[in-house]
Amino acid sequence: MSTQNPGTDGPRARSVTVDGGARVACWESGPPDAEPVLLLHGYPANHHCWRHQIPPLARQYRVIAPDLLGWGESDRPTHLRFDYDTEVARLGRLLDALELERVNLVGHDYGGFLSLGFTETHPERVRRLAILNSRAHASFARHWYAVFSLVNLAGRTPVLRPAAMRLPYAAIHRRAFAPLVRAGHLDAGVLESYVAWMDTPEGRRQLLHFFGDYRTAPRPELRRRLPGIVCPTSVVWGREDTYLRPAIATELAEAIPGAELTMLDDTGHWVMDERPAEVTAALRRLLARATPDG
Repeated sequence: MSTQNPGTDGPRARSVTVDGGARVACWESGPPDAEPVLLLHGYPANHHCWRHQIPPLARQYRVIAPDLLGWGESDRPTHLRFDYDTEVARLGRLLDALELERVNLVGHDYGGFLSLGFTETHPERVRRLAILNSRAHASFARHWYAVFSLVNLAGRTPVLRPAAMRLPYAAIHRRAFAPLVRAGHLDAGVLESYVAWMDTPEGRRQLLHFFGDYRTAPRPELRRRLPGIVCPTSVVWGREDTYLRPAIATELAEAIPGAELTMLDDTGHWVMDERPAEVTAALRRLLARATPDG
């Protein structure tokens, strides 16, 4: 089931439902009958993180940028599961709701994590794959591994939840994004769309519910399956990422047959904001590559 705003100026707002009626907000750009490109955001962002890439890609492709369930303008259903396998399977149900049999799949951060798992388990549905600064098959740098593990613990431990509900999550994230705002890479309004919902009790409940199902440990099964990825693949990475070590990028590029690695110096985790032209160019190169089935 879906609803759509048929306006032609800018991205077309649309919502679809998955998992018994949970609403996923999406934005579409480009020719409706063109080859589809699905852009998946990371934590704690939403579809706005692709604002630099969508217009140039939409000149040739049907570009779809959802807010993943629980984030942005999508529903925050605390009765649903958010463990990794469920989230990967939910991505398939999102494609079904969008009536997309096969897509070019582009994921940053958490979106890349889901994209990798979906490509490995449903290769017939992925034409091409791009992974940008994502934990992928691995995990975070030591400090952030500890931070996310503590939030995991708070989310799944009832006795800790009342105290965890009082933490100023939005303020913490605003502080983390402040260097990006000061450098002019991120507008304050876009940042508010990422984090303002965390100021509400509903938002904090959803955040802790998500982390209660999330696991920080590496995924060795994803690593083992990397050589079996046959679709054209691009790995794009900001070398100065403090969350995710560059070795993850080189491991992906070395293990996935024919993968192209674009390593960007003097660039951190938010590559789409810091180096928009280079990221767009890497995605265009990927989309120009022939697929195994032509």
